[in-house]
Amino acid sequence: MALDNSTETLIEFPCDFPIKVMGETHADFSTEIIKTIQALNQDFDAKKIEMRGSAGGKYISLTCTVHVISKPQLDDIYRALSSHKMVKVVL
Repeated sequence: MALDNSTETLIEFPCDFPIKVMGETHADFSTEIIKTIQALNQDFDAKKIEMRGSAGGKYISLTCTVHVISKPQLDDIYRALSSHKMVKVVL
């Protein structure tokens, strides 16, 4: 039996999923990332963010643990973060 590629995933939903978001250090970076995630997941708790700066201080990474209920919701969050002008990388 073939799996439908649009729903194929090894992740079991719902789950808490860590998303790492990296960009240049900016005073509004965290706020912008929180707003972007909350636009797609109103229950996102900003307290579930781990912040880390690069050794030189030029970049910042946020690990945001997001409770997602489906693959489409997770994909939408990834797309929104990846297309944000302040974001360099989303993992």
